[in-house]
Amino acid sequence: MTSSPPAAPSESSDSFREATLAAFIKSLSAKSPTPGGGAVASLVSALGASLGQMVVAYSVGKEKLAEHDTDHRAALEELDMLARESLDLADRDAQAYAALNALWKLDRDDPKRREAWPGAVKAAITAPREVLEISLRTIERLQALCGTTSRMLDSDLAIAAVLAETAARAAAWNVRINLPLLDDQSERASFEAHLAESLARARDIAQEIEQRVMQRSK
Repeated sequence: MTSSPPAAPSESSDSFREATLAAFIKSLSAKSPTPGGGAVASLVSALGASLGQMVVAYSVGKEKLAEHDTDHRAALEELDMLARESLDLADRDAQAYAALNALWKLDRDDPKRREAWPGAVKAAITAPREVLEISLRTIERLQALCGTTSRMLDSDLAIAAVLAETAARAAAWNVRINLPLLDDQSERASFEAHLAESLARARDIAQEIEQRVMQRSK
């Protein structure tokens, strides 16, 4: 176990969903532990899903793409949900960090800390892990869309994939930083294996999307 508090994910007195971009950037640059990497990973995940949603929005209802219309409409709903869940996770991440940090300040033998510590550690790991999972789901949905949407927005589709993969990688770091706080070595190893598998899949799909977009543009 480390001898100092874990790196802060993100925290804010208000919901990240309601924050303006300018306010978020200013808060992020301040000498404060929150918002931090957790909020950034969540926001990038939401941006990837939202950009993918924009690509699909321009394809829905197009006569030339009519054969994909059902899939496009389903994609719109899913990507909207993934974007909203990403923003919600920014708040959950902040709350998890706040709880863990409060316990960290207590004496290690304090009954309150001993009782709440395992759950607080798992909560601090769960939020960024879910951001990773959402980012992977976004990439998988973008993969299914590749080649079925307007060519004019292929670059946006590729950028959405890049953003989703970046969010996955960022979220993985927020999981890793807290893994040493787990007492169960086998549980830690299981998390690490899952991270490696998920990141490899996200990377491979994102690269595939970029390659397909590049081939289509020739």
